[in-house]
Amino acid sequence: MSLIYLDFNRTTPVAPSVIESMQAFWATHFMLPSQSHVHASAVSEAIENAREGVSMLLGCDPFEVVFTSGGTEANNLGVLGAAMLCHAGGEPHALLPSYPCNREVPPPHALISEIEDEAVMAAAKHLRLLGWKVDLVPCDSQGVVSVDEFESRFELTTRLACLQLANSVVGTIQPVRELADRCHHHGIRVHCDATAAVGRLPIDINQLRVDTLSLSAHKFYGPKGVGALFVRRGLDLHPISYGESREMGLRAGSENVPGIVGLGAAASLTARCVDEAQTTLQELCERLANGLRSTLGSQLTVLSEHAERLPNTVAIELGCDAKRIQKAARQLVVASAQSESPPDEMTRVLRAIGRTDKQIGRTLRFSVGWTTSREQIDRAVDMIAEACECASP
Repeated sequence: MSLIYLDFNRTTPVAPSVIESMQAFWATHFMLPSQSHVHASAVSEAIENAREGVSMLLGCDPFEVVFTSGGTEANNLGVLGAAMLCHAGGEPHALLPSYPCNREVPPPHALISEIEDEAVMAAAKHLRLLGWKVDLVPCDSQGVVSVDEFESRFELTTRLACLQLANSVVGTIQPVRELADRCHHHGIRVHCDATAAVGRLPIDINQLRVDTLSLSAHKFYGPKGVGALFVRRGLDLHPISYGESREMGLRAGSENVPGIVGLGAAASLTARCVDEAQTTLQELCERLANGLRSTLGSQLTVLSEHAERLPNTVAIELGCDAKRIQKAARQLVVASAQSESPPDEMTRVLRAIGRTDKQIGRTLRFSVGWTTSREQIDRAVDMIAEACECASP
């Protein structure tokens, strides 16, 4: 029996057209764009074409796109790059010391939703080393963060707010536009992690109105090890890596040319397909949830069922241990929580929406993709039903 892959939120296969676009840049066009040779101009042109592809996907200008090594670096640059240029007054300033010497000056303040990606959460921890005060904003039982809750925590020194566009665990879509409007009214920057949303939802920067936004190529059929950060025109950021300056002074080191070309190709492909794909992905998820509900009945709970969610994502709690299900259904690739300490992102998000550790241990996250078929969904339902029967005491 062939593998059934239903973990597209973790990573996606590289699309054939993306692989083809990258081929020439491994050996034929191997130069760096900074080299003084006519053949290097082809490389430089390819990078700018990729930048334009990403800008078309996001609805921004090409010069607002900064290439990174992936979503993690993009999130780090969006959070720390802004923080390193802010002090309590909110104006560009020299780097903050680890612990501000002037104790009479209140520290700058950041608000981070408690269900953010690990990269954003880790960057938030580092903010404290830069002298920042950091508060986590909770979500409700559906996995949605309240803009009113965010606003109730605004302080005179609040300089940064972070809210993801969609959660990769339960799929909930967050009120980013509304938060951005309220933050900007108070002079607060907004960083948005969109890594889980790109390829599943259309993205329009002008509608979201965020200041920085991150994406990762391997989440939407591009290669691993490359991503991008949207940086709104006129916004200052400080680089977080040092060396030979690249990407408008915000990165250091040689460009990952094949990866950047692949990212551009994946962005162009996604821009053409995302609208049509939404409907198909939604139908597949509904087929999965309805099939499991029909088979398992009261043993099944669909998480965040009453919230607006990504069309490709459904998290369910079963009546038996998820690890035992995965062990019994070996040909099925889905996500489950890792209980080891420190808790992984899935555990952390499920705890945030009020799930107990026992419930978390019974939870699986399914995420379908462009290559998922109805036949695969039906087979997955049968496999899970059989596995649940075998795992029942």
